[in-house]
Amino acid sequence: MDAGSHDDAAVFKLSDDRALVATTDFFTPIVDDARDWGAIAAANALSDIYAMGATPLFALNLVAWPRTSLPFELLGEVMDGAAEVAREAGCLLVGGHSVDDAEPKFGLAVIGEVHPGRLLTNATAKAGDVLVLTKPLGTGILTTALKRDRVDEATIAPAVRTMRVLNAGAARAALAHGVRAATDVTGFGLLGHLGNILTSSGLAAEIHTDALPVLDGALGLAEEGIIPGGTARNLEAANETTDWDPSVSQAQRLSSNDALPSAHLLLAVAPDRLDALLASLRAEHTPAQAVIGRLLAGQPGTIHVDR
Repeated sequence: MDAGSHDDAAVFKLSDDRALVATTDFFTPIVDDARDWGAIAAANALSDIYAMGATPLFALNLVAWPRTSLPFELLGEVMDGAAEVAREAGCLLVGGHSVDDAEPKFGLAVIGEVHPGRLLTNATAKAGDVLVLTKPLGTGILTTALKRDRVDEATIAPAVRTMRVLNAGAARAALAHGVRAATDVTGFGLLGHLGNILTSSGLAAEIHTDALPVLDGALGLAEEGIIPGGTARNLEAANETTDWDPSVSQAQRLSSNDALPSAHLLLAVAPDRLDALLASLRAEHTPAQAVIGRLLAGQPGTIHVDR
């Protein structure tokens, strides 16, 4: 699979019943607790594998560390957090690479496996499919507020718990109930990643902001302008393809474009399979099971957003 459909990971077909899936992701600290940072970074990197319907096999640590200014014991906590999440995923950590860098960064390179016939991509959605989101928005806004000392660790604890949750359960539910297309939602925000499904599948969409799950406090912070730089850029880009109903507030526009540091899954499912999917997501204890809109025949890549 090439990069033409902007899918979440590279896929290399080995045979009629086996394909390898490869991805990588890493970022700078987004929370103060080192173990949480490592766990969030690992869960985020693994999400690309789950978004393709694949199972992670093994991963390599990617480390940039300022060896003269931060103790290696702190790095050990980061890697312990990542190892905890990797064990939960059944994914082996088999080494990695480190460099000396003035700014710490951490993430994983991950290899997974999928049956080619069970692959989830951006390009297979159909008009009429219902859109389901599996985690609440607002983690980018809240972690930015933490960096600016506008909130404390206790306030963002629900966001940390959400970001640490693997998308394995959501992927199992998606595969069990015939989800036609999926993507993970990270740095380009909900509308940006939805746009990849729309352009690859040749569809338009409508989104209802009142149906979007958003973490407590995020909308208020957005109203104050406490947002990541990526969120502002995402909204600027989304304005080119989005028809906003006047009733949608600026805070709602920002939250629907929030640059998320840890991935959510966005699923496109046929209406007659929706109830079974939602029941399965609840059984998997996903942080959200939100029906947020639907896919339409129309100008590919365009989105109508209302309340």
